[in-house]
Amino acid sequence: MNKRAIVCVTNDLVTDQRVHKSCIALQKVGYEVLEVGRLLPDSLPLERSYQIRRTKLFFNKGGLFYAEYNIRLFFFLLFAKVDLIFSNDLDTLPAAYFASKIRGKEIIYDSHEYFTEVPELVNRKHIQRVWELFEKFIFPKLKRVITVNKSIADLYEKKYKNKVFVIRNIPPSYEISPIEKKSRKELGLPENKKIIIIQGTGINIDRGAEEACLAMQYIDNAILLIIGKGDAFPSLKKIVSSLQLQDKIIFKDRMPSEILRQYTMNCDLGLAIDKGTNLNYQLALPNKLFDYIHAGIPILSTEMVELKNIIEEYQIGYFIKNHNPKDIANTINYIFADNITYNQKRENTVKAKQALYWEKEEDKLIAIIIKDK
Repeated sequence: MNKRAIVCVTNDLVTDQRVHKSCIALQKVGYEVLEVGRLLPDSLPLERSYQIRRTKLFFNKGGLFYAEYNIRLFFFLLFAKVDLIFSNDLDTLPAAYFASKIRGKEIIYDSHEYFTEVPELVNRKHIQRVWELFEKFIFPKLKRVITVNKSIADLYEKKYKNKVFVIRNIPPSYEISPIEKKSRKELGLPENKKIIIIQGTGINIDRGAEEACLAMQYIDNAILLIIGKGDAFPSLKKIVSSLQLQDKIIFKDRMPSEILRQYTMNCDLGLAIDKGTNLNYQLALPNKLFDYIHAGIPILSTEMVELKNIIEEYQIGYFIKNHNPKDIANTINYIFADNITYNQKRENTVKAKQALYWEKEEDKLIAIIIKDK
């Protein structure tokens, strides 16, 4: 009988491609996989090649949510058939760790970000301290820890003396034939304008989306396409309404990755202009960077370390010097005016795509998984 892995997240499973890829890797080495998350009022239908379990909660945000989720997850893990617990992010780790210790089961911890420095915590010191205490108690005891980039891995290793493995969140290789690729017309996008895109499930305050919207006042013959979800959306829609930018900015709700990919491939420039207002953002290597690369579009980014390293290594994009909307607009206007440089950077995304693909990362992940199997 196959061993069973339970993969734990606090989201609704739909758009978390990193965890989905982890589940597939577990299947490849013979695990029966169950992914556990929550069911939200707006959760999309979901089909996977492995089992899923999405639970409705009484609370969906704040401290009561995290407490309820971890208590329920702990008791589920305490009695479920499981051989390996795969905990994603610090907000599932207390339940996952204590259940693994009581039952003597293996645990792998995947930290998708520098959790204790996310903006939701940095200005709430008491709550931040609670999460820091959990991390400080549990992290040094973990034998298998992975994270998304070298900067975060180095910080964790220095802080807790654990070995931390880097598994970047890169899309799998894919090719879409001309027949499969949808046209702008089919997607309801303008055919005669440049399209700038911001995408992601974390389009939150301080990630540059507000300034991108404001910049559209000064950019002609282009639209800004915003796809995803996040706490910045109310303010973004107010900006659009107050400045009457409805003809320049299009909002789309989050969508399955295979559909999102079609939109991204029809764009001309991808934005990754997060602000460095907290340590987590400063060290981030956002998924959208790799999504833009695999869609074949150049990137406009801030000069934060992980983003800058990849963009400069493959010469696939441009940088902003500040978040002044007029300066952002001037940079974008310059990008689209210089066809020679733009086309070269677009061609360079092909080389980057050939070097940066999930199958390489998956091999490293599988080596970590099978260590004690």
